[in-house]
Amino acid sequence: MGVIFYSSSTPYEEQDIKPFMSDVMDLSFLAPVLDWIQFTYHHSEVSVEALGVNGLVEFFIRKGAHVSVFLLLCVFFYIALRKSTNLTWGRSALLSLLFTFLYAVFDEIHQGFTPNRTPYAGDVLLDTAGALLACGLFWLRNRFKRPASF
Repeated sequence: MGVIFYSSSTPYEEQDIKPFMSDVMDLSFLAPVLDWIQFTYHHSEVSVEALGVNGLVEFFIRKGAHVSVFLLLCVFFYIALRKSTNLTWGRSALLSLLFTFLYAVFDEIHQGFTPNRTPYAGDVLLDTAGALLACGLFWLRNRFKRPASF
C-alpha cells in the first residue's frame, strides 16, 4: 500500500518512461504491428498516431502495472486474512477483493491531490480486475489443492 501511495503522490512528469525508452531502445519497428490499436481512454485517444509507439507501449505498461500491483495487494490481504483469522478461503477472498477495491477508490481520490494527475474510475476498474484475477487464483488453488495425507 505504501508503494501505491507513493506512486500516486508522484507527478506524471516524474514517472514518464518515454525518454528512457527512447534512449535505450528503438521501438519504431512495432508501429506496423500496433497501428490497428485505437480507442479512447479517459477522454484521450490511445493509438500509435496520437501517442507514438513509445507512448502506446508506456500506456500499456502503466495499465498493466495497475492490474499487477492490485493483484499483489489482493494476494497480500488474502494471506494476512488466512493467517490471522479462521475465515474460509472464500470469505477471505471476498474480503480481500473488497479491501482491494476500497483501497483502489482511496488511491484514485488521493491521486486527485497530486499535481498533473487526475482520478479516474476506469483505473479503479483496472485495479479491481487485478483483484478479481487474484481471486481466480485463490479459487484455482482451492479447487486443485491436494487433500492432506496422513
